[in-house]
Parts: sequence; C-alpha cells; structure tokens
Amino acid sequence: MRCRVCSVEGKTGCRAGPCGRKKYASMKGPVKSLSPCPSVRTICAGMDEYSRFVDWDKMDASIQNQDPKELTCTEFQELKQLARQGYWSKNHSLRAKVYHKLIRDIPCRTVTPDANVYRDIVVKIVGKRNSGTLPLPEFVDNNLVPTYCLNAEGIVAVRKIISCIGNQFPDISFCPALPSVVALLLHYSQDEAECFEKVCRILACNDPSKRLIDQTFLAFESSCMTFGDLVNKYCQAAHKLMVAVSEDVLEVYSDWQRWLFGELPMVYIARVFDVFLVEGYKVLYRVALALLKFFHKVRAGQPMESDNIQQDIRTFVRDIAKSVSPEKLLEKAFAIRLFSRKEIQLLQMANEKALQQKGITVKQKRQNVHLAVHAENFKSEIVSVKEMRDIWSWIPERFALCQPLLLFTTLEHGCSLNRFYSHIEGHEPTLLLIKTTAKEVCGAYLSTDWSERRRGGNKLSFFGTGECFVFRLQPEVERYEWVIIKHPELAMAGSERGSHSTQASNATSFSSVPLDPSDRLSPFLAARHFNLPSKTASMFMAGSTECIIIGGGDGQAFYLDADLNHGRTSHCNTFNNQPLCSENFQISVLEVWGFKDTLSV
Repeated sequence: MRCRVCSVEGKTGCRAGPCGRKKYASMKGPVKSLSPCPSVRTICAGMDEYSRFVDWDKMDASIQNQDPKELTCTEFQELKQLARQGYWSKNHSLRAKVYHKLIRDIPCRTVTPDANVYRDIVVKIVGKRNSGTLPLPEFVDNNLVPTYCLNAEGIVAVRKIISCIGNQFPDISFCPALPSVVALLLHYSQDEAECFEKVCRILACNDPSKRLIDQTFLAFESSCMTFGDLVNKYCQAAHKLMVAVSEDVLEVYSDWQRWLFGELPMVYIARVFDVFLVEGYKVLYRVALALLKFFHKVRAGQPMESDNIQQDIRTFVRDIAKSVSPEKLLEKAFAIRLFSRKEIQLLQMANEKALQQKGITVKQKRQNVHLAVHAENFKSEIVSVKEMRDIWSWIPERFALCQPLLLFTTLEHGCSLNRFYSHIEGHEPTLLLIKTTAKEVCGAYLSTDWSERRRGGNKLSFFGTGECFVFRLQPEVERYEWVIIKHPELAMAGSERGSHSTQASNATSFSSVPLDPSDRLSPFLAARHFNLPSKTASMFMAGSTECIIIGGGDGQAFYLDADLNHGRTSHCNTFNNQPLCSENFQISVLEVWGFKDTLSV
C-alpha cells in the first residue's frame, strides 16, 4: 500500500508520527494503531527533526520530503532564481535547512541573543503563568497571532517566544509583523530556542543596505506611505477604486503588511518568505502590489461584499486560494517593473523625514485626504473640492499629509511671470492649475522649487525629478507620469546605447550616487540616478523671464508665455502625453498651490 501521509510504499503502513497524527495508515480496513513501516522510517526521519510544532493535518499535502534533498548553490543570482521557482518549497526539511543557512548568514549586531539566552530566560519570563493566555508586548499592536499549521504546543510556544524577544529587544517600539514571523519560523525549527535565535538574528540585522522587519512606528508608517506611493504609480486602476469607495485611502494602505503577515495562508506566506530571505524587503512591496492587482481584477464591476473596503481586501487575501495560486501570485509580483531597491530606499527616507518634521514618530490616528482638503476653507476658481481631492490622491503620500495653500492666482496677483516667481519661490512641491477660455482644466504637479531655474544662469535649463506629472480634468480625467515609470526599459536602453559614449563613461551607477546633500524632500527619482536614452526623457520643468516649459522632447506638455495669457500643449517625450487641452489655448485663470504643514500652524 501507499502511505496516505508520505506517499511511500510500505508493507503494512506508515506511522504518521512526523505528521503529528495519532492514527496510523493501514492497508486494509479502518485506520488503526500499527507499528511504523520500516521502509518509511528512514524517509520520515528528516521530517521528524523539524516537525515538533507542526499539525500535518493542516499542512498542505504537497509539502512532503520530496526531492530535492539538498541545496548546494551559493551564488546570489542562482539562489534568487531557485527561491522564486520554489525549489525548496516541496520539501519541509530542506526548507528548514535553507532558512537556517540564510538567517545564519545575516550580518548582526555583536551582541545578538541566541538559543542559550532563550533557555536561560524563558522560565523567568513565563514563570507559572498559562502560556496560552500570556499577554503580548504592546509593540505587536494587538495584531492577530496566526496559527498557520501549528499544533497546540506550537501555538503556545509563539507567545512564549514573542515575550522573550520583548525582554531582549527594549528598543522595539512597533512591530506588528513579529507574531507572523515567529509562527512561520516555528514550523521550521527543532525547538523554541532555535526559533527564538532565528527571529533575533532577523531583528538584529545591522547591514544598513538590508532592510528586513519594521521595528518602530516611524519605519512602519513610512513603509505604508511608500506602499501608497507605489500603488499610485503601479496600480492606478486599483488606486482609483480605493479613492472612490474609501473615506480614507491611506488607512487602507496601512493594512498592507497585515495582508502578508496575518491574512495570507501558510503556503503563500512561506513562498513569499523564501524569496524575502534572499532578496529582502522589496519583495514584500511586490507581493502586496500583486495582491491589490488581483483584488481589483477579481472584484472589478462587482459590488463590494461590505461597506468596508479594508475588510473586503482582508477577506480576499484570506481566501486567495479560491482565485490565485501561490505560483500565479509570485509571477504577477515579479512581473511588476518596480523601481530599484536604492530608489525605493530614497523614497522611504523622504517619507520618514516628512513624518519626523510633522512630529509623527509614535502611533496616532492618520489624517485622511478628505481632511487635508477641507470643504469649508478650500476655494478655487478652477477646481471643485472633489476634483482637488482626486488630485490630492495622486500626489506623493508625504505631501498628502498637508493642506493645499494658494500661493498665486492670476485673478489676484495679475498676469505676470515675475510675480508668479516671486510668490511661489521657496515652496516645494507646487501644483499648477490652468483653466482655459474654452473651460478646459489641466495642470501639473511639479516636484522642485522654481528657484532652481537660476542654476542655469540666463540660459533656459531643465530641472525637477521623475515625481513630476501632468494631467487634465476637463473634459475627461487623464494623468501622465514620467515615461520611465511605465517604460523602465528606456533607461536600460539608454545604459546600453550610451556605454560607448563619453556621457555614459562619466555617468555614475546608481549604487554609488551619494544622497542629495540639500534639505529638500524630493531626491526620489532624480534623473541622475538613471542612465537615460536622451535628455528629452528628463525635461521636467524649466523657466525664464520669457516663458515656462513643462515636459520636453518633440514638443512640450505646457508652454506658457511671459504674460501668462497664452499657451501651447502637445505630446512630449518626458511624459509621453497627449495634448492636455486645445493645442493653442488662452488662459482664463491660472493658480499655483503649495502644501501647508497642518501641524506647524
């Protein structure tokens, strides 16, 4: 017969010990207690080593001790491909050993608690209390403790390990992902002490270029903002849905880590964790974006299951096996042409800095976009409150924390380019809104202070970053972002094409570019970080005493004259946009809005 647990032929049956079962498989009749099958005892031995906390009735049937039995590769690129392909995902014992090796190789602080520390402190910390009801440290934020495929002993052990970690890491102030990480690694640990040591090594990583788990509210909140920025750029259809059905889209995106470390079933999060240990934090963003894309695809055109989009997404992720396999989820995640790890790090740093400047370093209620644009005190001659809220949903998260501040309007300040500059210089970023005499409405989000135009002297020169975008609202809504965001292969082509030129030989690779020493919040997507095919790909904004230009290359997204009276619009290479209104237009009203720090007032 073939054992129903190990799928191995045996004479009388296989004891299902490694699977944590109390019953045994028999060749005939009902299940009854038999001795272990000698032919299977050896095969199951490897699984026994890492099965103490696993309830095999809950574990996916495909995760057995199948081939391969070992992993010999050490090269990063090969390891990366094997992780993405799920090389060790079908072999419980091998996955445990790979986790052990990958975590052992994490560079850590000199003094990092190990298994011996756990054995020394666990009795003192847990004492005689009921481990099953042991209160968790505040830093896990009352998050769910996933049980995944743990048995009763494992479920209790998770709380013990978390409590001991809280004792050894007093600097952790906010770490809602921790219960999931502990529960997951416990499946692949021989005992509690080994699991404790693995988690401690992840938490104690001291490689500044290797981000693993957020351990402060500042880091967590900035990661939520960063995720929101990425959704805005890579999942625009889903983002539009979130804005339409949610009162607070930022609150929805603050759930992104819970989707992964809480709602995602065991077989899925294990596959994600396989790649995460090899490639790092960026993998988490990829998978969360893929989840949102699938949610939008599956639910498109359907009514929401509840009036709470946040709850609907949680339910979708929890039941994801109904619609998406782990392989399809990862395939979608790695098909997203995401920014480089260094570029995302710059965005994360900018978001952290914005939060620090606003004093948001401990948990507090988020401000939503509807509160940022108050109906009571917002007045524009060009856009309505709803339209401004829609625009606000497009801007980077770190500036969505601010209220709009009217800096310049032709109705009050006159049609003069000099007055335009005098009112808006010193403000970064800015939002330009135009209403034509034909009642068309269009505009641009401009990332950089207009005073930068002086760096070119009397010569008209371009500046700004890839966060700039142009848009139209009337007669229909359309937004055009930097062409490199949707077509990153253009930057790659520029690198290959320029490799033989003087320009490319003098170019610096992104990894060696120092951070912008200035104090601005817009170093993200600076053109110098990319090997671009031509200068036209980075003609974001330019100004002189004679005109303003936004976007360039084979035309301009906007050209405005010195009197702020007439303008032109056409396709340009920078944004790959269509004309934003009538190609030659007359300005009825022009407004420039800044971003007011509500907490500094």
